[in-house]
Amino acid sequence: MISESYILLKDLRFYAYHGVMAQERKVGANFTVSLSIGYDISTAMSSDNVEDTLDYSSVYSIVEREMAVPSNLLEALVGRIQSALKESFPNIKSLHIVVYKENPPLYASGGEVGIQMDVTY
Repeated sequence: MISESYILLKDLRFYAYHGVMAQERKVGANFTVSLSIGYDISTAMSSDNVEDTLDYSSVYSIVEREMAVPSNLLEALVGRIQSALKESFPNIKSLHIVVYKENPPLYASGGEVGIQMDVTY
């Protein structure tokens, strides 16, 4: 018996307009999103049928939709992604989300800032 299984989407890249500063909302920035979604894959293992698992293309579409809505805070963005995924896929058992913003306005060259959230349902 499988004790845990996950659907993984790693380093999804988006250009979006999140940030507190007006310039961030105007020019945008590169973001990466990674997800680890606790989901029972046991039926899909034997059926080989996409209807028996969590379709990662549908997950991507939800993340893409939420990334297109500007937020002041990455915390608000991550909260929206989490809520939308759970609403669309009520059988999710857990969710690990990481969002990074590249080259934040820190008066430094390069780097990333981010948010991580872990939820167990």
